[in-house]
Amino acid sequence: MPVRVWGQRFAFLALIALSFALMFLNKAEPEAFERARTVVVDAVTPVLNMMSRPVEAGQAAIISVESFFLVRTENARLQEENARLLHWVQVARQLGVENATLRAQLDFVPDIRPRAVTARVVADTGGAFFHSLLIDAGAQNFVRRGQAVVSHGALLGRVAEVGQRSARVLVLTDLNSRIPAIVESTGDRVIVTGNNTPWPDLTYLEPNSPISVGDRIITSGHGGVFPPGLMIGLVVDAGEGRVSIQPAVPLARVSEARVLDYGVNGILPSPENMPARPDAPAAVGTTSGGSKQ
Repeated sequence: MPVRVWGQRFAFLALIALSFALMFLNKAEPEAFERARTVVVDAVTPVLNMMSRPVEAGQAAIISVESFFLVRTENARLQEENARLLHWVQVARQLGVENATLRAQLDFVPDIRPRAVTARVVADTGGAFFHSLLIDAGAQNFVRRGQAVVSHGALLGRVAEVGQRSARVLVLTDLNSRIPAIVESTGDRVIVTGNNTPWPDLTYLEPNSPISVGDRIITSGHGGVFPPGLMIGLVVDAGEGRVSIQPAVPLARVSEARVLDYGVNGILPSPENMPARPDAPAAVGTTSGGSKQ
């Protein structure tokens, strides 16, 4: 037992002495120490590589087992979700048949399917005091003044000026933009008013309206300019005295736009000769004076 204890102590002291010797050698002969360390590393690397392979294999096996159980859990969840969706598909089909039957009995006038013209945004013609975009479609593409312009599935603005091959779009954030809208959750009528900031205001809102952050704002269709139901944005500020919305369109990333022709003439076209589209839907709500949006 004493011999074993002395051996352990001697080994400990020997390791300390070897450490000091290596430190001294590194200071005295750095190049020789670097070469020796390189030789040792080259000799030990294959051994370490062989020793690490069983560890890597074990880790891969553990990951495979975990993935197997995760896949089983995910598969069970997807099967339950699929069963729920199949149920709702049947419900939707039944409601669709019922809705079609009721529409037929009531002689319901179906919604007008818009004619769409897709155009590229070629320039941002806005500035500090006005927000507008230039698109590469004009009168020769049956674009008319006052038509709704959408992008990313939401309202971008309206056509303000029309040339033969281009048109200027007044963005909904412009100071001159006024869009009749409703709060989807409450049905309250409001006006989306541009203020030259990224967050338009809601004006003419009832004082006691239960509007809250996150409410969806959609077009109301009043005024004969925009069709009803187009997504405008979400309420982001419902403080006292001011309600602001975040437009659903990412205004900083608009590269394409769609001009929608619903056949509404709240804003009359310019007096220039406009090409007539034979298959265009019949215009409704035409007035002699027209309201300016």
